[in-house]
Amino acid sequence: MKITIKTIAIIIGLVTWNIGGAQNISISDDYSSYGERISSEEVLDVLQAKNHFESLKPGDTLDLKFATSVKNVCKMKGCWMILELPGEEVRVTFKDYGFFVPKDIEDHEVIVAGKAYLEELSVEDQKHYAEDAGKTEEEIAMIKEPLQTRSFLAHGVLLKE
Repeated sequence: MKITIKTIAIIIGLVTWNIGGAQNISISDDYSSYGERISSEEVLDVLQAKNHFESLKPGDTLDLKFATSVKNVCKMKGCWMILELPGEEVRVTFKDYGFFVPKDIEDHEVIVAGKAYLEELSVEDQKHYAEDAGKTEEEIAMIKEPLQTRSFLAHGVLLKE
């Protein structure tokens, strides 16, 4: 049975496409995609997203897709990021830890799609995140109380290139 290089390339392409949900997939010249494929259409701006976050009460979740810039990223493996909203920030984690983002994307524009919610971060979790962010031991030692935060569980991220 003869298998040509073209046939092998097609098979590899199909297999890669099928498992691509947890990998970086370039969807256009403008964006790289992480997690589930999402579109860059029907996206809220940062002020609209902030208004939606302000409407949340503890226990609420809200499906959102919005664009903003990245303030900070986990330096260990890209397993979380902090996004900017006017006057505040949102901690983003990724659905089922099924994907990560690059560790060097501070100040880059992203579009995220997923669930917005309020979360109380324990002192232990805050210290863990501070270590991941490369904070000093003195900064970590200053964390002494739980903190209510705006959080986001993303199932898809588009990174503007």
